[in-house]
Amino acid sequence: MFSSLDLEHDKALAARLGGKARAGTPREAAAFGEVVLIAVPYSALPQLGRDLANLIKGKPVLDTCNPIPGRDGEIATWAREKGAGLASAELLPGARLVRAFNAIGYARLPEIGKRQGERIGMPMAGDDPGAIKVASRLVREIGFEPVVIGPLVMGRYLIPGTPLAGEHTPEQIQQIAAGLK
Repeated sequence: MFSSLDLEHDKALAARLGGKARAGTPREAAAFGEVVLIAVPYSALPQLGRDLANLIKGKPVLDTCNPIPGRDGEIATWAREKGAGLASAELLPGARLVRAFNAIGYARLPEIGKRQGERIGMPMAGDDPGAIKVASRLVREIGFEPVVIGPLVMGRYLIPGTPLAGEHTPEQIQQIAAGLK
């Protein structure tokens, strides 16, 4: 189920995909999904966390949001100081949070996921082994190799401008992450 601020766009996307694809409000999508992927400007997370708290509690949630000071303002500065993983966990209480899809620009994901040969690594951070297992399966299904770099505290390194940003092999991600610990 897709959800955004533009429900008509989401309905058209679901219609193009066909099958079981649907569109709905954020509350409908959070209630519908066994797993929830959140991809919003970081400044939207506090309200989203309040609005969806009872619907995401106990669910694996993939946090793709990056705190960008020029776009998100003060909350981005706070999240970068605290660490994006820990900040997101605070803003999405009760979610079984995994930071993923943060280090590679979203526009590149489809092309990279379809490449033949060795897979590009997808660095991830999380505290919940079950949620990491679910996220890893989903990451593999779309053509990447999941690389768990550690607990949510390591989520601070899954933002643009850090050594893990960009495209890396799984081995490169492991080497870079080892140097950050």
